[in-house]
Amino acid sequence: MTTLSAVDRLAERAHAGQVDKAGAPYVEHVRAVAAGLAPFGPELQMAGLLHDVLEDTEWTADALRAAGVPDRVVAVVEAVTDEPGVSYEEKIRRIARDPDAVLVKIADNAHNSRPDRAAGLAPDRRERLAAKYAGARAVLWPAAEAEDVEAILRIVNPHLLPELPHRAGPVT
Repeated sequence: MTTLSAVDRLAERAHAGQVDKAGAPYVEHVRAVAAGLAPFGPELQMAGLLHDVLEDTEWTADALRAAGVPDRVVAVVEAVTDEPGVSYEEKIRRIARDPDAVLVKIADNAHNSRPDRAAGLAPDRRERLAAKYAGARAVLWPAAEAEDVEAILRIVNPHLLPELPHRAGPVT
């Protein structure tokens, strides 16, 4: 079994030279997703660090296993990875059936929905992505415990806390 710090180094190497839509080093995104998963243990943090590695790099599931990444982590990464011919909406519905994958995708969605990340995008793209991510939250959030969603949002994107249906008072 590998350590969280070893997986962080693997993610940094795998995403070396990649930038996100706003031009920031891509590894910052996967680290933010992993940070939001800290309350759920190191294996989910590892999955957060690796959540885009299969679709955005040359890494394969077998290579991750050979590098010592636990099977559970690889399975979660596979669960959140795009599949050819599967729509985004179907992918989200599939993820919602997997308790670990849903937490990883909630953290990913929360980070992708941060106002500071969207600010650098063209207005039409920002609006299109905001609608896409809101639609995903409508499926993902009910698939998780409300306390778990809140824990992730407090770390990754507190701006989304007012959207939680169980919140009765002001955000603290």
